[in-house]
Parts: sequence; structure tokens; C-alpha cells
Amino acid sequence: MATLRQSALLIAQGRQKTNVVPPSSKISDFFGSNVFGVKQMKESLAPSVFKKVIEATERGGKIDPSTAEEIASAVKTWALSKGVTHYTHWFQPLTGSTAEKHDSFFDAHAGIEKFKGSALVQQEPDASSFPNGGIRSTFEARGYTAWDPSSPIFIFDKTLCVPTIFVAYTGEALDYKTPLLKSMEAINTAAVEVCQLFDRNVKKVTPSLGVEQEYFVIDKALFATRPDLVMSGRTVFGHNPARGQQLEDHYFGSIPTRVKDFMMDFEIEALKLGIPVSTRHNEVAPGQFEVAPLFEEINKAVDHNQLLMDLMDKVAEKHSLKVLFHEKPFAGVNGSGKHNNWSLITDTGVNLFQPSNSARENLQFLTFVVATVKAVYDYADLLRSSIASASNDFRLGANEAPPAIMSVFLGSTLTGVLDELEKNGNVKIEKGDNMYMKLGISKIPEIILDNTDRNRTSPFAFTGNKFEFRAVGSSANSAGPMTVLNVIVAEVLRTMVKDVEKEISAGKEKKIAVVNVLRKYIKDSKKIRFEGDGYSDEWAAEAEKRGLSNLKSTPYALDTYLDKKTADLFSKHNVLSAIELHARHEIMLENYLKKVQIEARVMGDLALNHVIPTAIQYQNKLIENANGLKGLGLDNTAAIDTIKEVSKHIESLKHNVMDMIDTRRKLNKEDDIAKRAKGYCDNVKEAYFDKIRYAVDKLELLVDDEYWPLVKYREMLFIK
Repeated sequence: MATLRQSALLIAQGRQKTNVVPPSSKISDFFGSNVFGVKQMKESLAPSVFKKVIEATERGGKIDPSTAEEIASAVKTWALSKGVTHYTHWFQPLTGSTAEKHDSFFDAHAGIEKFKGSALVQQEPDASSFPNGGIRSTFEARGYTAWDPSSPIFIFDKTLCVPTIFVAYTGEALDYKTPLLKSMEAINTAAVEVCQLFDRNVKKVTPSLGVEQEYFVIDKALFATRPDLVMSGRTVFGHNPARGQQLEDHYFGSIPTRVKDFMMDFEIEALKLGIPVSTRHNEVAPGQFEVAPLFEEINKAVDHNQLLMDLMDKVAEKHSLKVLFHEKPFAGVNGSGKHNNWSLITDTGVNLFQPSNSARENLQFLTFVVATVKAVYDYADLLRSSIASASNDFRLGANEAPPAIMSVFLGSTLTGVLDELEKNGNVKIEKGDNMYMKLGISKIPEIILDNTDRNRTSPFAFTGNKFEFRAVGSSANSAGPMTVLNVIVAEVLRTMVKDVEKEISAGKEKKIAVVNVLRKYIKDSKKIRFEGDGYSDEWAAEAEKRGLSNLKSTPYALDTYLDKKTADLFSKHNVLSAIELHARHEIMLENYLKKVQIEARVMGDLALNHVIPTAIQYQNKLIENANGLKGLGLDNTAAIDTIKEVSKHIESLKHNVMDMIDTRRKLNKEDDIAKRAKGYCDNVKEAYFDKIRYAVDKLELLVDDEYWPLVKYREMLFIK
């Protein structure tokens, strides 16, 4: 193994850069060239067919069979002209990644290429072979993928991809996209009702999303020598190098040449797919980077982020690199998130989280900000559950990631506005008085994009014209947390309309009625607002006093999906049924359990088959040297001390690994998946992972570098 490590290092150090040549000096020449978008549809479809497609994509209209046939014919012609031979329904099952089954256009019996409207609209993958939480038995295989016209058809890896939803034969959602689309409709309905209190011209509200994707990059050869990275996506062992991120010199620093070539390459391919990538830079930790797109409608943004991760993986292979999307691939340095920047946009072009110089628009702005804050307060545990995973548990609360405690950061200016509004809620308005001046609302135009500092320890922060959900993990499908966010805000907005109507019925003028409701909501949700250091012990104590939950571990956080309050919420907005919620709860528990099991097995394998034999081999060498020194009459105290130190860590390592294996055997007999997952959390991960790692990392410092079998942090993080 040590020889393998040295060989990998030689390969990594000898890599040459890969030249990347854009297809044109102007991005506009090739942007969206692999997408069957509006331009392609307008050019290839009859005007009446094109109109129906636009209605389906923008207004949720249905596409009839004859229209589907014409679209399929045009899509086939376009795809064949680009050398495409196969098509697939591209969907997002509850595995966390995307799925696809390729079918050929070529019909051998007819001797021609075919693509029927029925193949465009619907296909039938095996619903029992994907995670379903007991919805489908093994022998009940039928499930359906159905075309989502609101997300564009695209060509990826020489295959025509049709974005689809994925449902069981009995209709239950087995994917991330279906509930996301339903949540978009829920928040649209609720937000339009609220908007019409201020502007009757608003007929539609669309949630918008910008996803900042963080990731690590290491050399492919170094990756291949680390079984823990290959099997679990993270390094279960590895001592911190002398130099990590403490010099703060990597953030926004010069991008390493090979990594920059990789970035340029995947950006070109992303732009061809219509993914509006716009930002790239070094992140805080060595070997860590970020890519960020422009904002898009939330459904497209989620699809594009999933596609982008797949694309980055494939392009990295060309550059002999490996992309790590795990939230915490390396201990002791910054973890990776997927910051979800969320806002609401009206069909009149107004960002509802953008303050302006208009008093009416600012009252509307305040209304949506307060509603969002109250939604986070009312459903903090559900929001925490939406970002729960085995990998994100390692990140939350460590090295720049926000804590597991849900809170909202608004900044000093907006906090002052809400405090003023709460304090001066029911003010007698004399004729000629400026109500907004009395209520402090006139201060809002001062809130510009950079008026308030950012708080990177906050899980949910207002950042000028949007809310940034920073707690989402880098490997997650954003559809999960965004579905929850859409639904909880929709619920508060619907309640808000009813409360305003009650005030109006009691004789209040509409604007005063809105302000009165806002004052109550501000007061009710005040506990969730926090402006300080989310890492501090003081905040954890203060949050407990406020009654805020601190759900640090996934199996416990996921219990929220079983609450009646959660079931009522999703059912009320027709997003997920009780059956679907229970299925998701079971799927996420099983996913957690399997990941911890894999990591435990990897730890055992590396410890027993790699680390301990190496340490014993080195120990024997030390004993031989100590005996030699003694035979020569020389002092061998230092050698003896090292032998004792090595022996101590070997014994500790072996003892803890064997105890962990024994604990796992006992837990595997537990039939209740919730109890088994919590058992693995408390009695395996929490009880043994750190102890085993400590012993291995100490041995890494003691054993001669020539003997050590595992590629070290200093090599993975700094050799590019």
C-alpha cells in the first residue's frame, strides 16, 4: 500500500495541463446550443403548436396527444442533426442523484429512426428498484415517468434527455421534482392572494433560486488510493497537515492551472446546456472551490444544479481529477455547502424581497419578509429535517457551516425596522399624517443590497433582496429543502390573508390591518431572529432558553416528518400525502443507516488490514533498532518510548474497532429501522468514530512516512 501511495504521488506530480478551447470567443454564440429551448421550438413548430407549448410551460396547460406528436417529431429531427442516437427520461429519484434509461431512436423492424409523442410524454421504469419507503413491493414493479414541459429538453453525453417526474403506479411521488412542482403552485396561489392586497395586477408569483455549489477537487490517482474516499466520499482518517486554511490565503486566491482548465471545460459544457454559470473562485479550504449560476425559476435551477454535478464529475475525468461533493471530505477544514438563494418574483417583474422607494411596495416587501421569518419560526424543525443527512451532520456547526439550530439573520438595519414596527404597531393616524413615517417604514428604502453585513454562521439569512438558506449540504438535491420552504411560507401567507381580512371586517383600513397583522407576527416569531455568532456556546444556551430545537443528528431530526403538524401542512397544500411523508421518512433513515454502516466497515477494513499491519511492521523495525543500540551499549530510551507509544495506539485502535464491530452485529438484529438508525448514530458513530480516528491519526504522526499506506492530507489538498 505504501508503494501504491508513492506511485500515485509520482503520477499526480507529473500531470500536464489540458488545453481547453471554447467553441467561440463569444458565449452568446453557443449558450443553450444543446437545449431544445424557445428559439428551437419557435423555428421548428407550427405557431399553434408553439403557443400550446408556451401555455404548458408558463401557465401549466396540458399538451394533447397530437401536439405531443408534433413536438416529438421536431425534437427528434433536432437531436438527429446533432448526432444523437438515443433518448431517455431524465428524472430525480429519492437516491439523491439522477436516473436515466437510454432507448434508441432506431427501430430495427422499420429500419428508420422513430420518436413518438407517447415516448416523449411517458415511460415506465421499475418503481420497485428505486427507494420507495414501502410504497411498492418487490413484485409490484410498475411506475411512470411523465414529461415536465416547464423544464427544457436537452442533449447530454450524446443522449436526448427529457426532464420528467417519477410516480408509482398508484400515483405516489417517488422523486424530488413532483412535490417541488406542487409546492411551487402552493406558494404561487398563496403569494398572489397577498400581493393583491397591494397590486391587483399580479396574477402569478414564481419562486426563484440561485445555487452556490461548493466542492473539493483532488487528483484522480490520489483519490484512487484512498478506499474511504472511494467508498464513502470522505476521509475517515487523516491528520491535519501543518498548513491548512489558517493562513487564509486560499480564499479568492489564484486558481491552480489544472483546476482552472477543468473549470473552463465544465463551464463551456454547462453553458451549452443553458446553465447560466457566472462565478468561479477558490473557497476557504485548500483544494476547495465554488461555482455559482445566475438566478432561475426554481424548477429549472434545481434541474440545472443536478445536471451540473453530473457534468462536473464527467469533465473531471478528462482532466484526471476527482470532484468531491461530500459535505465534509476532510476533517479540520471548511466543509462544503450548497447555499440556496431564494426569492419570489411576480409576473409584473417585482422581486418581493427587494425594498424600493415606493411606500406601497415597501409595505409589501415587509409583509413577505415577516411572513418568511414566521414560517421559519413555526416550522424550524421541519426546515432542519429538510437538510438532514449523514454527510451534512459532519458539516453543521463546524468550520464556517451554520449550526443545526435554525435561526434567521436579518441584519441591523432590517432588525431595527421590524423592532420599530412592532413597538409602534397600533398608532392613531391623524388626517394628513404619514402613516409610514410613524411606523418607521420610511427607513426601508435605506436597505440596499450591501447595507447589512453577512453572517456566515446563520443557517437562514436575508442578504439584500433574497434569503440565503446556507445550511443545505453540497451533495443534496435542493428540491427537498426548497419544497419545504415553499410550503411553510405558503402556509403563513394563507393564514396572513385570513388575519388581514378579519382586521378589515372589524373596521380597520386595509393598510392598517396589514400593519397590525405584521406587528403580531413580528412579536410571535421574534425568538427565531439572531444576529450573533452561531458557533458560540452562548448561542446554544440562549437558543435553548428561547425554546429553539438543536437537532444535531439526522435520525432525530427526521422524526419531524412523522408529526401530525407536518402531515396536515403537506396535505393541506396538496404537496405530499401522509403515505408519501412516511415513505420519505423511511427512505432517509435507511439512507443514513447505510452510509454510517459503510463508513464503519471502511474504518474497520482500513484499521485492521492497512493501518495496524503497517504500524506493527514499523514497531518491529523500531524494536530491531532498539536492540541494536542496546547491543552497542548506546542509549535506546527514545526508541523504547516510541515503541510504547505506537503499541498503545495499536491496542486502542484494535480494541475500539472490535467493539464497534460487535456493536454493529447487535444493532443489525433490530427490525425497527428508526431504532436501528438511532442506534448506529449513538452507539457506533458517536461512540467509536472519533476514538478510532484519534488512534489512526496519532499513528500517522509516529510511523515513518515511507511506511504509511494512506495518501496524506497535505498531498490530497495541495498537489494539483
